Amino acid sequence: MYKIVKAEHMAENIVLMDVAAPRVAGHCEPGQFIIVRMDEKGERIPLTICDYDLEAGTVTIVFQEVGASTIRMAALKEGDAFLDFIGPLGCASEFINEDLEALKAKKILFVAGGVGAAPVYPQVKWMNEHGIAVDVIVGSKNKDLLILEKKMAAVAGNLYITTDDGSYGRHGMVTQVIEDLVAEGNQYDICVAIGPMIMMKFVCLLTKKLAVPTIVSMNPIMVDGTGMCGACRLTVGDTVKFACVDGPEFDGHLVDFNQAMRRQTMYKSEEGRKILELEEGDTHHGGCGHCQSESQVGDN
Repeated sequence: MYKIVKAEHMAENIVLMDVAAPRVAGHCEPGQFIIVRMDEKGERIPLTICDYDLEAGTVTIVFQEVGASTIRMAALKEGDAFLDFIGPLGCASEFINEDLEALKAKKILFVAGGVGAAPVYPQVKWMNEHGIAVDVIVGSKNKDLLILEKKMAAVAGNLYITTDDGSYGRHGMVTQVIEDLVAEGNQYDICVAIGPMIMMKFVCLLTKKLAVPTIVSMNPIMVDGTGMCGACRLTVGDTVKFACVDGPEFDGHLVDFNQAMRRQTMYKSEEGRKILELEEGDTHHGGCGHCQSESQVGDN
């Protein structure tokens, strides 16, 4: 069992938890995720790692109440425990393998939308710990839904806050802030955008026009976290990928966002899953090469 040592409602329907998981905390790297299961009957829920503390042996997760399972999770309190807390999973951010001096010479921009601030934070924190100052844009619908502002401000070189309704920070979308920063003379070598699918799509449309290479995290479309359910199947360039086993980070200029968003919507219904299975054939399940199709699993 994995004890919850802290449970905090950060904003409406957004919850932060610190979970005692020393072995997981000891292997975490920015960009990775964990899979949590509340009890024997609970579903597997993949969640991006927001932070980790080696000394305390804890891993921080942030999640939004979007379905029955996450609503149940939000009701858990300090002292309660998860049955399973598996990880770290997925590929770490490519930054951690780069030459530090080369990385310090780059002008890097992070863009976080909504709950996307949670997976952006550990990457910005890692940059700060290695002496790399980066610009960070955090956007939310309104002031009440803004999360991790103080923690982000402590590790970002420059932090820009924007709200859709203008209730706090700048008024407008994150794309407007990107345009403003570039117009002010900032020349970025790379952008990392994490948040709702529609936000990442429009950030990528803009950065492609600005010739700024962009990395996105496709964790919003993950369901099972193993590659077996097929929910996070996406096309990157000419290749079929699965966010949970091949990512979750990809070249945003190569991701087919229209296809990914259509699949995300259709996958929520049984009939939609059947249509996708018919359309996608052998690549619907098992196309990543790391898992088996449903028929293969049933035969074992």
